[in-house]
Amino acid sequence: MPSPQVLQPVLKMKVDELFHNWLSDPATQSLLKDYLDLIKSGQHIDLSSGDAQDKRSLTFNENNNVASQRNLAEKKPTSLSTPSSPPSTSTLPSGSSSNTRVTGPNGRILRRSVSTKKAQVRTEEPVTTALSESIPKFHFPQGRPQANLNIDSLISKIEKIFSQFPNERATIEDMGQVAKACECPFYWKMPLFCSAGGDRTGFVSVHKFVAMWRKTLQTCHDDASKFVHLLAKPGCNYLEQDDFIPFLQDVVNSHAGLAFLKEAPDFHSRYITTVIQRIFYNVNRSWTGKITHSELRKSNFLQNLALLEQEEDVNQLTEFFSYEHFYVIYCKFWELDTDHDLYIDQKDLGQHNDQAISHKMIERIFSGTVTRDRRVYKEGRLSYADFVWFLMSEEDKKTDTSIEYWFRCMDLDGDGVLSMYELEYFYEEQCQKLETMAIEPLPFEDCLCQMLDLVKPEVEGKITLRDLKRCKLSHIFFDTFFNIEKYLDHEQRDPFSVIREVETDGQEVSDWEKYAAEEYDILVAEEAASDQCNDVNTTDC
Repeated sequence: MPSPQVLQPVLKMKVDELFHNWLSDPATQSLLKDYLDLIKSGQHIDLSSGDAQDKRSLTFNENNNVASQRNLAEKKPTSLSTPSSPPSTSTLPSGSSSNTRVTGPNGRILRRSVSTKKAQVRTEEPVTTALSESIPKFHFPQGRPQANLNIDSLISKIEKIFSQFPNERATIEDMGQVAKACECPFYWKMPLFCSAGGDRTGFVSVHKFVAMWRKTLQTCHDDASKFVHLLAKPGCNYLEQDDFIPFLQDVVNSHAGLAFLKEAPDFHSRYITTVIQRIFYNVNRSWTGKITHSELRKSNFLQNLALLEQEEDVNQLTEFFSYEHFYVIYCKFWELDTDHDLYIDQKDLGQHNDQAISHKMIERIFSGTVTRDRRVYKEGRLSYADFVWFLMSEEDKKTDTSIEYWFRCMDLDGDGVLSMYELEYFYEEQCQKLETMAIEPLPFEDCLCQMLDLVKPEVEGKITLRDLKRCKLSHIFFDTFFNIEKYLDHEQRDPFSVIREVETDGQEVSDWEKYAAEEYDILVAEEAASDQCNDVNTTDC
């Protein structure tokens, strides 16, 4: 075998130039990058070409990712081909061939010797994979556990309280002391009593109560989860409306500020219904009819419940328990419910506030889009519970729930956007009412421009729920399209007073509280005048 010839300097430069051109090609770089990724991942790469006898492969150890080359010397030389290989006049030498041929300018084949000595591969020590750091728990659906909670100490306090009762049994009258021993608000006494089985037997033994409370402390770690656990039905982790009835009945029976209701048991259920609807109106932000731990934590209901023990006048707790607010709501419903069957139809609701609300909006309310009772749409009747939601939304259109309430009504196709067609649909009836009052209505195009300037939607021409919640003047927007009396009131007001309202938003009492206070004074004055008139008539007789 003739000795291999050494490449001439000119030819070597040409080979280097071709190699550089091939290596600089984007397709080549992409291919090499793919091979490198495979090498790093320890996968098998097949660089074969031709038949099975010509195959050469590189196998990579998966433990240390060190490549070991196989079949260094083969029978036939092969070349690594790429999509952008150089022309056939010059062939890029393969790094694994024993002999490499390069065609010179005169067609003469030049041979370059390549050492067949096997490369020494350094054996590396296996790298121990670092253990992943443990991520601390951050989700606590039942509340964050207290590190220093001594359950046995709490149980001993409870057992000491029970030892004072006959046969270590507590009745509902005794449960106030037990609730305080459990470090719970006083009016948790009925939920504690029922959860331990007292509603079935009329009393609770110390053993049953301790077993129940120990399990509660072990599984529930904050007030919200405990309250849901005590009131919810077995196997449920949420509260429905009927879960509140025994608890609120106990409040009616035992709170000093509601003592006068003992003489009017017929109103117990209606007051309880009102409070339940107000709880769900403010707390159940998901509109599911099921209050979860999370919703209860985000609300201030439990704080208001704790204040019941300290506040003798329930009317000071205006968000949920005010009797005056109940009185206003029920009287407004009673005025519309002419047959007093505790249901009203579209004609009855249309009489509210001197027919201020448009017929189209009343039809939407009875369509079932914002009511809990499915019979509203089927039977065309609105219950007292649904009327509570209506009145609170009508008299205070600034709260999140009321904005959602009216947005659902105006969103005719349910696509989450108030289109120009939907706005015009409701505005048409407003124009008709204005014309009957001899008032020239504003053209819809001009009204639309005003409302778009008022709301400033993120997407031009499309008003979303997010836009209205962000807007501080949502009440003006809604009244413009379906409440003629309030629309005219807004039109006649000083624009600067509206600006002042926006600037002081959240600093004053809510629109609902203002309305309830004013209406209560009117109702009391009317009742006093009626009683005085009756006394005069009796005297004359």
